[in-house]
Amino acid sequence: MSITADEIRTTVTRYLGKHPSELTTSPRYSKRSTPGADLTSRKEFNGGHVTCGAVVIDHDRRLLLIQHKALGKWLLPGGHLEPQDDGLLHAALRELEEETGISWHGAVTPPGHDVTPADIDIHTIPANPAKEEPEHWHADFRWAFWVKEPKVVLQAEEVDGYAWRSHADAPTSKLAIKIKRLVMGRVRR
Repeated sequence: MSITADEIRTTVTRYLGKHPSELTTSPRYSKRSTPGADLTSRKEFNGGHVTCGAVVIDHDRRLLLIQHKALGKWLLPGGHLEPQDDGLLHAALRELEEETGISWHGAVTPPGHDVTPADIDIHTIPANPAKEEPEHWHADFRWAFWVKEPKVVLQAEEVDGYAWRSHADAPTSKLAIKIKRLVMGRVRR
């Protein structure tokens, strides 16, 4: 089973139900996409496409960031959807394992986040003439995962390094606030 436009719509609806303030503060992916566009294809440049990422938090409540080669930035582990992905959550777990070596068997979703992303971020990806890719956007569906004993083994083709950082170092302030809430919720338990 591959990811469908219906799964994307359902996930966005569920996410916005948990984060209604983002209806007005974040542009919705549907307003950015062209009718008939395949949001699951990494070759969809008439607008953009969906990607999936992992918000990885260790036992010391630190956030895992990777240094992405192509963009030269510190980002969350994640990437494009693949035809063999059984769902958006599966794509996030696959990307986590591919880029960091952290097995999906050791990644646990926080309560209430197993079917709903912790964050959806829409951002622009610059043109890449070497890959014949124009500027486009990614709607990055990000799931949160707790990991107990993370041994990181980087995917050398795409990643230059990794670091465990404070939630304040998240790629966006919106995500930093969400991670802080997750971490604080875990401390109270």
